[in-house]
Amino acid sequence: MSTPDSDGTPNYWITTASPTIEAVVNPLTAACTEAGYVPDVVRILDNPTVRESSARAAELAGELVAAHAGEEPDIDRITIETERNFEAIVDYHRHAVEDAHDDGATVAIDVTPGRKFMSAIAFQAGIQFDADHVYYLHLHSSDYYNRVYPEIPRPGVDLVDFTEVF
Repeated sequence: MSTPDSDGTPNYWITTASPTIEAVVNPLTAACTEAGYVPDVVRILDNPTVRESSARAAELAGELVAAHAGEEPDIDRITIETERNFEAIVDYHRHAVEDAHDDGATVAIDVTPGRKFMSAIAFQAGIQFDADHVYYLHLHSSDYYNRVYPEIPRPGVDLVDFTEVF
């Protein structure tokens, strides 16, 4: 597990797998570099259609966090049987936030990756279950799709925390 925030509070990062690895890793990169949010625990929801990309995203997330914190986070990949198991998606987010709160942690839900309905569920869960951050990485142009975060010009990308909008 990486080092908690300077105040000793651990950080949890809750996300969803995607066939596009950059959609999973770029928001985490932005959170670490732009917001200073470096997680101790990373949870990734996957399903059979994204299992391979989820495995690679988990590897990269570990390397990315280690570069910022000195050691890799605890990484949990939670698999559901089908991508349209809506109750399981809600339960994943509910339990992830509850576990973070039980650990006295700060919790961030990333709504960037995944299908639209997964992002909608993640967004609602973040607000309803009291996540500390609900992040979305906004790309200003489709020219930046499938590019890694360091290659995207800063005026072309914004990390939005919806808890600051509401």
